[in-house]
Amino acid sequence: MPKVLMLSQNEVFKNDLVSQIKYHAPEFAICREEDCPDVVVIDNNGSLAEEWREKKIPLIYLNNKDADFVLPDGQVLNKPINLETFLDALKAASRLFENSQSGSLEFGNYILYPSQREIVDVVTDKVCKLTEKEVAIIKYLYKNAGSYVSKQDLLREVWEYADDATTHTVETHIYRLRQKVEDGREQLIETSEGGYKLKI
Repeated sequence: MPKVLMLSQNEVFKNDLVSQIKYHAPEFAICREEDCPDVVVIDNNGSLAEEWREKKIPLIYLNNKDADFVLPDGQVLNKPINLETFLDALKAASRLFENSQSGSLEFGNYILYPSQREIVDVVTDKVCKLTEKEVAIIKYLYKNAGSYVSKQDLLREVWEYADDATTHTVETHIYRLRQKVEDGREQLIETSEGGYKLKI
């Protein structure tokens, strides 16, 4: 279920839009900033949008009519917004890396193509096929770029605390992923006592 973070200084507007999302697009979950959103909706705050752009998470920016904000890698909707247009933009943003054949994540010497379950070493052009869980691990680490993610976080987000999932399950998947992709070359995932971090 894609997670949406709604950021607005206008609580009435924010709560109304959240209610519309819950009613018309129940496939989305409204989340907090610490929950690692898949899409961020920002209401008329350019400096905040610039901060989130650096995190490389799909953005939808709600712009006042008299303002002029440009967001090359996101979507800008002028207020007052049309609900149907907004919901379409929300769904398009959430599909950015899920269903697009051209969608990709770039980090270090690697490019990940989630929809194709492939990761490419741009130096050697080596292509590795990944499992669904391996893609999910990389995507979650990517969303937390620069910070270590604990095994418990991965269990919660990737395995959703499945009955057969343990910290050993996480360790095994990370080990196999590194062996498959790194192959003695550029490091993909850094490990510490605090957990795991994608090398950007």
